[in-house]
Amino acid sequence: MTQPDILMTAPMQPAVIAALEARFTMHRLWEAPDPAAFLREIGPSIRGMATSTLYGRVDAELIGALRQLEIIASFGVGYDQIDVAVAAERGVVVTNTPGVLDEEVADLAVGLLLATVRQIPAAERYLRAGRWLQGNFPLSPTLRGRKIGIVGLGAIGKAIARRLAAFDVAIAYHGRTKQPDMPYPWHPTLIGLAQACDVLIVMVPGGAATRHLIDRPVLQALGRDGILINVARGSVVDEDALIEALRNGTILTAGLDVYNDEPRVPQALIDTDHVVLLPHLGSASAHTRAAMGQLVVDNLESWFATGQPLTPVAETAHLVPEA
Repeated sequence: MTQPDILMTAPMQPAVIAALEARFTMHRLWEAPDPAAFLREIGPSIRGMATSTLYGRVDAELIGALRQLEIIASFGVGYDQIDVAVAAERGVVVTNTPGVLDEEVADLAVGLLLATVRQIPAAERYLRAGRWLQGNFPLSPTLRGRKIGIVGLGAIGKAIARRLAAFDVAIAYHGRTKQPDMPYPWHPTLIGLAQACDVLIVMVPGGAATRHLIDRPVLQALGRDGILINVARGSVVDEDALIEALRNGTILTAGLDVYNDEPRVPQALIDTDHVVLLPHLGSASAHTRAAMGQLVVDNLESWFATGQPLTPVAETAHLVPEA
């Protein structure tokens, strides 16, 4: 039986590449010296795609070059790098990798919050520089008595809330709708949540609908004792407004794992010593990345074996035939 042809846009883990090469005829776009010529040559035969944010945008031009494309399997929960509207219009199913990374990202979010509140990275730098010999590290802010607002109470947001409950802090959330059976107060507006809390943890998808959701008015509402934690997408935060808020003391500090133009981080953030900056580590453990890669493989394999992907995104779920 002829193996379906699939395109991998950027390198994934060796185990993922090996698994896909065993099941499909795989073409590596990142190795092509002339990608446009390569796509003209192999494009008519491609039925599936494995992609990730390492590649960049899967846009209308790329989708249009693959006339037989049936499925795009994306590595990661966020899929704002894919033009899903064009895919849906073309009848192309898009899948992502939810569930398998929820706990890892939630762990990182809580760790980033603690590191930011207690200034753990700055304290370590202080010790390594030999400054403890001259005196104690300055007293830090505290998590005690704080009110935590979660922006986006999806699966990861709920996992964060479960962890924070053990710290005996007040928790509230903002989302499009109030969720039944949730024990936390719901705020119908983001401004209202920011006014009621002194920590905001951002956990919403990227894309046009959430671009600069955290803007100057939200930061002003968060206030001078406020802390912003972003483990979602860099585009969700207006970085210029955040830098201004940090400089002016509009908010206290921030902990960031994501940025608007990764891996380029604004020098103004790097130069702000009390801000905690991580290089997009949310799901970056060997265990979780292996599970994410396996789900990419499983989605492609299931689609071509049964016509049923495992985790289609909402915008293309209607394209999946009933089992």
